[in-house]
Amino acid sequence: MDLAGSLELLWGDRPGPRRGPKPALSHELIARTGIGIADAEGLAAVSMQRVAAELGFTKMSLYRYVPGKSELVALMADLAMGAPPADLGDGDWCDRLRAWTLALLPGFLRHPWVLEVTTGPRVVGPNELAWMESALAVLDGTGLGGAERMDALSVLAGHARNIAQQVATTPGGDPGTQLGAILFEVVRERGDRYPAVQAALTESMDEGGQDKGLDFGLDLILDGLRARVATRARWPTSHDSTTLPATPTKISDP
Repeated sequence: MDLAGSLELLWGDRPGPRRGPKPALSHELIARTGIGIADAEGLAAVSMQRVAAELGFTKMSLYRYVPGKSELVALMADLAMGAPPADLGDGDWCDRLRAWTLALLPGFLRHPWVLEVTTGPRVVGPNELAWMESALAVLDGTGLGGAERMDALSVLAGHARNIAQQVATTPGGDPGTQLGAILFEVVRERGDRYPAVQAALTESMDEGGQDKGLDFGLDLILDGLRARVATRARWPTSHDSTTLPATPTKISDP
């Protein structure tokens, strides 16, 4: 991918209007066409030729707007993500981070191919950066260091991505329930070899505890962040756990 070209496409850093007829296409129209193909048939079905044909143009005409498939996919992914919610509610920062994560998930579920193309080093588009800004703004004032805030964002987004990936690869039902049922069949006759697995699965199925990974994971992440923020409040100059006292005195409840 041409990084300079991708920056120009994603951020609109292009020269002003040129003389001549109005452009017949736009980046948004091209990207939306690619999104429609990817949603219906998968990312592998997207090509410059296919998108051009859907729009009624030649492949060479499309190259006047987008230099290649990599840049096209970058445009598609950022448009598919959309903008973050303007309002994350009136709760505390943990409540708003929960709302942020829950708002991120539907985009991945609607466009599972986005999971493939939003990993690793790449040019980040305005929508993706706006999602980052939204979450990091919530963490302002918590006392967490910059690296901690970025890591918190990564863990929350990663949890949403993981749930979306499980759903995308489990058609026709809830992934947790299906996996639990399959595992139960596997260990039912082998409980003497895997007693802990059998006991946990049996209790989980009896309690209706399947397919609660989204909320359970969010609870664990946010509880951990609350504990870290509480630590920062008590040792405000510490931005790394290695600088905390080795044997701190008992901490009273706030």
